[in-house]
Amino acid sequence: MPSNDARTLLQAAVPTAGAGAVAAVVSGVVAGGKGAIGAVVATLVVILFMGIGLYILQRTAKSLPHLFQAMGLMLYAAQILLLFIFMAAFKNTTLFNPRAFAITLLATTLVWIAAQTRAHMKAKILYVEPGSDASSQGGRSEKTGHSS
Repeated sequence: MPSNDARTLLQAAVPTAGAGAVAAVVSGVVAGGKGAIGAVVATLVVILFMGIGLYILQRTAKSLPHLFQAMGLMLYAAQILLLFIFMAAFKNTTLFNPRAFAITLLATTLVWIAAQTRAHMKAKILYVEPGSDASSQGGRSEKTGHSS
């Protein structure tokens, strides 16, 4: 994974893990040990789902740039659907507190999206390849069109 991609992943995962830790403490105080376990499981699910999604999206951007926007929309829709399916599957579980799990899942998903958005806005991603235009032609730029 190139450094920009790894940096984006790190800048999204760290705040999400922090929000998950806060949620685990709050859930542990409010709902006991099962609440803390539910918050930790939700945080791990969000980091795993969203991290895999970011990896897939970065690979798509490099290999199939013309599909990037459509893939991004499809990917986020699939992630939200998978998170809802995961919530529905564990709705009546006794392994952890489902309410703490659901609230943490929602909160950490929102933190991930906000952190990833911030990381992309702060990233200095070149939109022009250096050395691909005038510098590769020996410093000269070709003029096209009508000249006066």
